[in-house]
Amino acid sequence: MARLRVCCGRARRAALPCLALLPLLAGCGLLRPDPLAADVALPARFGATAGAPEPARWPEPEWWRGFGAPELDALMAAAMAANFDLAAAAARVREADALVRVAGGALLPAVDLSAAATRSQAAASGSFARRRVGSADSLGLAASYEVDFWGRNRAALDAAGHAAAARRHDLGTVALTAQAAVANTYFALLAAQEQVAIQQANLAAAARVLDILRERLAVGTATGLQVAQQETVVAQQRALLPGFRLQVEQNRHALALLTGRAPEAIAIEGGVFNRLRVPEVAPGLPAELLLRRPDVLAAEAELAAQQANVVVARAALFPSIRLTASGGFQSLALETLLRPESQLFSLAAGLTEPIFRGGALRAQVTAERARQEELLALYRRAIVNALVDTENALAALRRTAEQERLQAEAVATAERANAIAEEQLRAGTIDLVALLLAQQSLFTARTLLVQARLARLQAAVGLFRALGGGWGTAGTIPR
Repeated sequence: MARLRVCCGRARRAALPCLALLPLLAGCGLLRPDPLAADVALPARFGATAGAPEPARWPEPEWWRGFGAPELDALMAAAMAANFDLAAAAARVREADALVRVAGGALLPAVDLSAAATRSQAAASGSFARRRVGSADSLGLAASYEVDFWGRNRAALDAAGHAAAARRHDLGTVALTAQAAVANTYFALLAAQEQVAIQQANLAAAARVLDILRERLAVGTATGLQVAQQETVVAQQRALLPGFRLQVEQNRHALALLTGRAPEAIAIEGGVFNRLRVPEVAPGLPAELLLRRPDVLAAEAELAAQQANVVVARAALFPSIRLTASGGFQSLALETLLRPESQLFSLAAGLTEPIFRGGALRAQVTAERARQEELLALYRRAIVNALVDTENALAALRRTAEQERLQAEAVATAERANAIAEEQLRAGTIDLVALLLAQQSLFTARTLLVQARLARLQAAVGLFRALGGGWGTAGTIPR
């Protein structure tokens, strides 16, 4: 430990040149991280985009507003304010920032103030001896400083800084995940509501045919078997309703969790499934994507932190230099504590060279380098995974849009066929089997259309997420 404040006279004059040389000593032997390269060949454009790449139309920061659902906007705001995963990720960022300050403390002298007062009494040694009473008071200031000759402390600070940056990028990933989960869950709830409405329409259509058959049975133009068959259809359609209503409730409860509320505290009106818009977005170039994806940036920051950790492990193989000094006052009487004759001080410099640690230090270097190789592989994987995610999302959005269009045509055709079958049933020119087939085709087509539209909406969410959403646009990405 060092006590620099009260060092004076000759000792102080001798220490000043040493202190002036500390920055030079700290820099001359600095170890540096080994250069690394991702070595991942990026394509000129995304394969799922036809022709030349379009000018980038990146998602807006609040990309979900493009769907035109004010209720979704309110849910997103609630999730960004109260989502539990976001709160935990934000706490990890604060923890990492604090650890940066902890690591930075090693680059500065450690200063301590000490004060002590002692009163002692010794027992008498003979019958007429008096007890001996004594006192001692001391006041001192101490500081210690480790010369960062090999850059170990600086590397530890760099590692902590990169780790803090990685936690910020992790926060972006958590935010994107939460946003996508809210949007997908809300769309699933709307789809389940639409399924309930469609199922009620299917039930009404089946019940209408049942009424026709009962009328015909009353006049002898239908059989009891035909009526029983249609009653089965009605019962089957009615039995499907509770399942869709359960999906509505489960998705509502999931939204409550995502927005940090109790299930009883959230109410969803919905009813806008067929009025939702699918906003347009263009991915730009693959290289631009990597500057937006928080998971890629987090992997890069983790790799940089580990490079610094390798420097820390390598520096542990070399000698460490520590300067210490102390000074203060010590006296047997409090009234003479601050007098010049009570001053004391000391200066010391120490060097510690590791000689034998059973190979532990070199093994630590090997372990840190192996971890660096692991993180390099994960960084390369994150780059390729970002490209794959985007390609899949682009393909999914294009194919689901085509599927929804074709399925809408199938629904229109099935509705015309069912209407014709009902008219022919009233006229008595169609058998029940043909009517049942027309009904089943219509019911199935309606359900598949809801599923196709839901898939398209969720594919759009997937593309926004693959493109990094609105998080970290150029110039605002935390480094």
